Parts: sequence; structure tokens; C-alpha cells
Amino acid sequence: MINQTEKRFSFGVITMSDKGSRGEREDTSGEYLKTTLTEAGFQLEAYRIVPDDRQTIVNTLIEFVDEIQVDLVVTTGGTGLSPSDVTPEAMCDVLKYEIPGMAEAMRSASLAKTSRAMLSRGRAGVRGKSLIINLPGSLKAVRENLEVVLPVFGHALEKIQGSTADCGAE
Repeated sequence: MINQTEKRFSFGVITMSDKGSRGEREDTSGEYLKTTLTEAGFQLEAYRIVPDDRQTIVNTLIEFVDEIQVDLVVTTGGTGLSPSDVTPEAMCDVLKYEIPGMAEAMRSASLAKTSRAMLSRGRAGVRGKSLIINLPGSLKAVRENLEVVLPVFGHALEKIQGSTADCGAE
């Protein structure tokens, strides 16, 4: 997906899962993200499975962006309606600003496949010079949602990091 002349952006994956963080569930969606983004030309810098705890999620997002300084953070899980689904609330504590079109595009594409897509509360936004995007927890939903946003990651990251190139040029 990324042109050889473009910068190789770094990325991190954070999986929100109580069972996964205790080693009781395999993290298939996180593994898929690591493989797919690496194959798309991104460089894996960080990976973590954390419990569905707002402060833990906030701390991990801040660590990935402020300390490790990954360009792209992709999360999986915690975007639904369950009481333990607190990823969107954690994003409120972390983001400088949102990019609503990315979340809207994912929900729109998913809605064509299932009416339950309207229940997703995933967000996308910027902290520092990093893009953070929330994907659902299931492997199927991660595949479908990533397909929608992956083509714009390179351009979004270039703009976030200060590129003055024309957005209309492809």
C-alpha cells in the first residue's frame, strides 16, 4: 500500500481484552493487524494486550505516542456497548482532536454488511504527530474496517506530521 519512495511509518497495536490480558483468549485481531500493516509497509514498533480499564488504556496510548513515538496506533476491542467497553472514553482523555470521517467511513461500510455496525463507538484522532484509530474486537470486523481506512493512512500521517503537499493530488 505504501509507495517505496514514501516514508516507512511506524505503528503499534493495542488489544483491549480482559481475557486476552490474562492469557485466556488468543488475540487473533491483534495478530492480524500486526501482519497486515507490516505487509502494507508499516514498521511494527509496539504491541500490547491490556485489560478493559480506562486508565490502563489511557496510559498505554500515551506511552505508545509520547514515549515510543509510533506514527500510527491501531486499537482493537472495547468499542461496543458492554459496561467494560471503555475505549472511546479513554480516547477522550488522549486525543488532541478527532477525525470523524474515518470512524464514519468504517461504520458506513460495516453497516452495508450488518445492522449491528451502528452500535460501534470506535473513534479516530490525533495526539501529537500520531494517528490513533479504534477498530472493533472481532477478527471479521477488524478485517472489514481496516480495509476501509488502510488506503488513507499514509496520506493522513504525512499531513499530521506537517506535509504541505496538495491533498487533491494522488
